[in-house]
Amino acid sequence: MHSLLSRLAPRLAAILLATVLVAPALPAADAPPNIVLIVSDDQAWTDYSFMGHEAIQTPHLDQLAKEGILFKRGYVPTALCRPSLMTLATGHYAHRHGVTGNDPSPRRAEPDSPLYNERRAGLIACIDRFDTLPELLAERGYVSHQSGKWWEGNWKRGGFTAGMTRGFPEKGGRHGDDGLVIGRDGLAPIEAFVDQAVKEQKPFFLWYAPFLPHAPHTPPERILKKHQAPGRPEPVAKYFAMCEWFDETCGQLLELLRRRDLRDNTLVIYVTDNGWIQNPDVPNRYAPRSKQTCYEGGIRTPIIFSWPGHLKPAERAELVSSIDLFPTILAAAEARVPDDRPGLNLWPHLTQGTPIEREAILGEGFAHDIADIEKPEASLLYRWCIEGRWKLLLTYDGEVGRYQSTHPRTDSRPQLYDLFKDPHETTNVAGEHPDVVARLARRIAGWYPVQERFE
Repeated sequence: MHSLLSRLAPRLAAILLATVLVAPALPAADAPPNIVLIVSDDQAWTDYSFMGHEAIQTPHLDQLAKEGILFKRGYVPTALCRPSLMTLATGHYAHRHGVTGNDPSPRRAEPDSPLYNERRAGLIACIDRFDTLPELLAERGYVSHQSGKWWEGNWKRGGFTAGMTRGFPEKGGRHGDDGLVIGRDGLAPIEAFVDQAVKEQKPFFLWYAPFLPHAPHTPPERILKKHQAPGRPEPVAKYFAMCEWFDETCGQLLELLRRRDLRDNTLVIYVTDNGWIQNPDVPNRYAPRSKQTCYEGGIRTPIIFSWPGHLKPAERAELVSSIDLFPTILAAAEARVPDDRPGLNLWPHLTQGTPIEREAILGEGFAHDIADIEKPEASLLYRWCIEGRWKLLLTYDGEVGRYQSTHPRTDSRPQLYDLFKDPHETTNVAGEHPDVVARLARRIAGWYPVQERFE
């Protein structure tokens, strides 16, 4: 027997050595999670079955919410896609990162003129001033992929290691260009990227921000038929179907992870960039108190964190903001978090289940078109604060953009709403609670002071 073992020992050693060399390395116990950020585009906080919608069915997001930590009182600081996405990428409010709107104002320079394009380039250059989320994750060894909405030039400009958007100044480079087919036309680019990351044994970060349910509302006929009903306007039916189409793509993305046995080591986060209330009379257009406004229809969103086996499922009542995602994601990855970012790191509260000690969240609203890149207040329309049940909304006389038919300053000022009694903000109670108005106004002024003429 001893002689037999002696003869086999070298062969066994060779087999074991070969196994070590070719077998994929198992993730270390403290390996950082893969991170998937799902960002829907133009969807109201009410428009999910897990949020109580009677017609829209979102089974995949329902499951994500059920197995994760759901914040039903989530918010974005700015109710417009580009500044909202820039906040996710940089961790700063719009008045700080400088991208307060989607485009330079065509009133100040003719579109496609040298001056206008110079201003477009200057706007994109704002991202160069900050360490971005992909860049900071790269320091931790992550590879990253951009798909869907992305305004800040080429994907490389944001620090991604791979992506789809060509960006300005490439022809047609705006708000996502080639990346906008993701979801609407399958997930093949993401699938290829994930496979490569797995092959290289790298943790990965996915920026999945599809052009869904964003207009044009062109859902598959099989989904649209479900929502065509007597008395329901066709524009509404199409929007409802778009929400369900988006949910389907989320299911495809999650299944992609499961098929590769990646789900248990992947933190999935869900948020929307801004709200949308469908105009029942005009296809592909939003109703008042929706996108571009700081009413609940513009800024509220559910926020979900899901990591099976690591985060205990819960529904939490605290206020959270999308500006919190930047430090929270970095903390989850044990990456460097710059100390100048105002968002709250939620990670300890998510992993330990401890209360989030926060008195208020804050936000702002600017016009779609930027009147002066160097002076954000030139396009300032709103500042707001939510403290518990109370929401104070102040309006300002900034220059409105192309897509705003009325100026918000036509509404009474200030506006105070009791969100517990009046979640759809039908009754302004500022006159009944002057002390609350004064307190929240002081909070706003201390957070983002503006020039005297706007006070």
